[in-house]
Order: sequence, then structure tokens, then C-alpha cells
Amino acid sequence: MNDMILLKQGEIVLKGLNRRYFEGKLLSNAKRRLSPFGKFEVTSTQSTVYIEPLSDDCDMDGATDAMTKVFGVVAVTRALACEKDKDAIFEAAKRYLADDLEAAKSFKVESRRSDKSFPMTSIELSQYVGNLLSDAFPDIEVDVHTPELLVELEVREKAAYVHARPLPGAGGLPVGCNGNAVTLLSGGIDSPVSSYMIARRGIHLVPVHFFSFPYTSEQAKQKVLDLAKQLTDYCGRLTVEIVPFTHIQEEIRANCPEEYFTLIMRRFMMRISEKIAEQNGCAALVTGEDLGQVASQTMEALRVTEACVDLPVLRPLIGMDKRDIVEIARKIGTFDTSILPYEDCCTVFTPRHPKTKPKLPDVEAAEAVLDVDGLVLEALAGIERVKFDI
Repeated sequence: MNDMILLKQGEIVLKGLNRRYFEGKLLSNAKRRLSPFGKFEVTSTQSTVYIEPLSDDCDMDGATDAMTKVFGVVAVTRALACEKDKDAIFEAAKRYLADDLEAAKSFKVESRRSDKSFPMTSIELSQYVGNLLSDAFPDIEVDVHTPELLVELEVREKAAYVHARPLPGAGGLPVGCNGNAVTLLSGGIDSPVSSYMIARRGIHLVPVHFFSFPYTSEQAKQKVLDLAKQLTDYCGRLTVEIVPFTHIQEEIRANCPEEYFTLIMRRFMMRISEKIAEQNGCAALVTGEDLGQVASQTMEALRVTEACVDLPVLRPLIGMDKRDIVEIARKIGTFDTSILPYEDCCTVFTPRHPKTKPKLPDVEAAEAVLDVDGLVLEALAGIERVKFDI
């Protein structure tokens, strides 16, 4: 009998003729995430991924935790495989779930039988094993309506499986199945959450960070790299493109009306990000903008900032409450890093009275004094790339 991990697929099961493509991405992502924890055999059948350790030194706890962060999975559970025999299944449940059965006040057995050659129906198997477990653990009651512990039995092609207490998976779709996008990654709370949310829809991300040394510190840059590293648990491999932004901001301050500083700055960010997107085969830009949160995130301001690019701009947080964004940041582990007191370039040369309802012709006129193309090319030439693998 072998201790193993089962992954229950989510939206993938709804896919039609291209379902194998999505499953292939899921298996590839799972295998890569498992590699630090030992050697495993990973297979998929009937909407379930089976992960079996190939040696005794595999870190099963680490592997299980890693699988809860793989997009495309709705539930993760440790399970015991055994032969497809009613008494072998009972013995496996009694041994493998002993601690859970002794700790719970009530239980129920639920069976699924995808191997129709098995001589008992699902109900018959549940009743048989349930009765024996009730005798073996007399202090626990049977409760078929609201049990504290649900004992799950599965009879499938290769073997029978016993498990309980599944962990919630990350949901969504496997990273990479819906193409690539550039995500603008600052050191704040919002952009790591927006990156997580769009990656959850199957997007492989290219993070872009705008760095304005000496107005922003090396600690501020490291903070963003730490956030990117934390995101790899969910997003997989990332290469952060760090764009030198000091000269552009100084040129804006020296030549443009103060009320347009932030808007023109963000238009440069969009232009540069679009160029990086073209270089990396990306089909969209992703930002952490939230409607009305700050002056540059009014509907009029958003229209102005995206008017200078052709790629679609995806804004996963656009209608969210700040409290909800913070809750997700805590869940994915980025919040404590995001609130470290190191400012990013968005706080450099902040206007005292920013335009909240700008008109596009006015902004275009204000930035016309700048060598836009030259400044963009200069920034692209100075990019530093930092790779995070997993």
C-alpha cells in the first residue's frame, strides 16, 4: 500500500475536445512544482491527477502544500492506495485514517466506483466499510447528514484509494494555457494580487517593475523581487524586467505641467510595457488599478493612460473593495512584504493637485515637448532581468 497525493481537477473537466491540452499544462506545472520534494510519478485519469512517490525520502508534506498552490486544482488530498478488495479497503481505511477516526465525534463513508467490474455498488461498499469502521472505533457515531469526518473511498482502474479531509486547491486554470501577459509589478498591495488573479486564469506572466534610483532605494527594488519570488508559488517561473525610470521622471518634472505628472508617467509605463510584451510574445498588459482608489484611477484617467497602447489592458481588481484586496494579499502571503516602508516610483514627484478628469488632447499636448520615442528606447536598453525558477 502506498501513500500518495490526489489532485481533483476544476474547470478543466468542462473543456471539450481540447481538454487534453489543459491537462497537459496541469501535469507539466505539477511536475515542475514537485521537483524540489523528490521524484514522483504523475499521471492523470478520470478528472484526477495521481502523484505517487518513487522513493521513501520524498517530502510528502512539502509536496502536498505545493500542490495546493497549483492553478487548475480544486482539491488536494493525501490518500492510500490498496488492492480492489472490500476487506483490503476496510483495512486501509482503518489503518490510514485511525487518528482522524479517533479524534472525530461522527463520520460517514462515501464511495465512488468508476471501475464497474468491482462486485459491489458504491452504496454497498460504503455500508460494508462503514459498519466495520463503526465496530473498530466504537466511540465515533455514524452521521450520514452532517458528519464531522467524511471517509472517501474510490475504486478506479489501477487501485482503490482511501482518503479524508481534502485541502482546498487554488482553482482556476493551469498557468500557460491562456497565453502570456506583461504585469506591472510595484511594491504595493494591489499589483501582486492582480498578478495572482490573472495568473489564476491560466496566464503566464512577465513582471515589469519601474525603478527610479536614487529617488527609490535598493531596498525598494529588493522588496519587489521578494514579492515576485513569493508569487512563483502560484505563478510558476518568472523573469522580472526592471526598467530604469529615473530619467523619464526627471524629464516629466522639468518639462510638463505638474497636474499631469502621474498621468504622463503612467503613459510611459504603458508604452514601455507594450514593447516588452512584443518582445515576449504577450497578448495583454495587466495592472493593479482599482476604479476610484486614487486620482489616476478615475474612468477618465484610465482612458488617458491606456490610449497610448494597442494591447488590451486587463484590470482584475477594477471593481474590488480595498478590504477584499488585502484579504487576498494575506491569503497568498504577499501582504507583509507589500507594507514594508520602501516607496516605489509612483510616489516620486507626486503632484499636489492631480487631474482627476483629464482630457486626452490636453495630456497629449502636455507630453508633446518630450522625446517620447527616445526616452522609451533608452529605458528599454537599460533593462535588468532577474529570473526566479521553481
